[in-house]
Amino acid sequence: MLTVAVTGATGAQGGATARALLDAGHQVRALTRDPGSAAAEALKALGADVRRAGFDDRASLDAALAGADALFAVTTPFGTDIATEVRQGKSLVDAAAAARLGHVVFTSAAHADRDTGVPHYASKRLVEQHLAASGVPWTVIAPAAFMDNYASGWTLDGLREGTFAWPMPADQPLALIPAADIGAFAALAFRRRAEFIGRRIDIASDERTPAQMAEILASAIGAPIAHREVPLAYVRQRSDDLAAMFAYFTEVGLDVDVAGLRRDHPEVGWHGFADWAAAQDWPALLSSSPAASRH
Repeated sequence: MLTVAVTGATGAQGGATARALLDAGHQVRALTRDPGSAAAEALKALGADVRRAGFDDRASLDAALAGADALFAVTTPFGTDIATEVRQGKSLVDAAAAARLGHVVFTSAAHADRDTGVPHYASKRLVEQHLAASGVPWTVIAPAAFMDNYASGWTLDGLREGTFAWPMPADQPLALIPAADIGAFAALAFRRRAEFIGRRIDIASDERTPAQMAEILASAIGAPIAHREVPLAYVRQRSDDLAAMFAYFTEVGLDVDVAGLRRDHPEVGWHGFADWAAAQDWPALLSSSPAASRH
């Protein structure tokens, strides 16, 4: 049994990893800036040790990591900026090194180790490089596009109107993964430490075109859904970073060995896009107010 500190524990990836680790019988220290949040309380009810910690509060990180065996590390530029993500990621790695942890699993992004021109991929690459140079035993898991994003934000707004609004051509495949599979893969990497240390692995559980995704969503929702390609100029008005990402998805694409991952790591219990879509509570999601769905 391991004691694993999990950053971003109240978010999608950290929460999924915390639950997967708890299900496997490990002790979880759920690190969050808000231990009183509903998500933190839910983890506490599952048996997690919820600790207050902030990326910019090194003392809180040192206290949270003291005596832990391992760390699940997630960083984000959203809500902050790229420079902040790099600074916070490096601080987290330095805290892990100071605590002499036996294993750090860092979740990055598929293709972030390449020259993609996507700002928030470049920031993750810098954190990856800092981790590799830190002396801490490490694994980098690099998820493809998140299925979970299809149940929020502008995508959910469009689905209410029978439209799958997505900034890619109808026939361009995209590698996809739900948060649950990221958490399960992270838990596997901790369990099979010797196999995964020193490895960087792009992960995805399915590959679908926007046209196929619209069909699957229509079946899951039980109403007609048509794909509409959102112009990149519209995305760029909201975020140059996201526009660069969708341009990369369209022009280069995310090549991830989905078949190989399913063959080599069946215990992850990979979920295809249809599996994920069928498991969502669409009546509740579609009836919530549009403003509440944005983040």
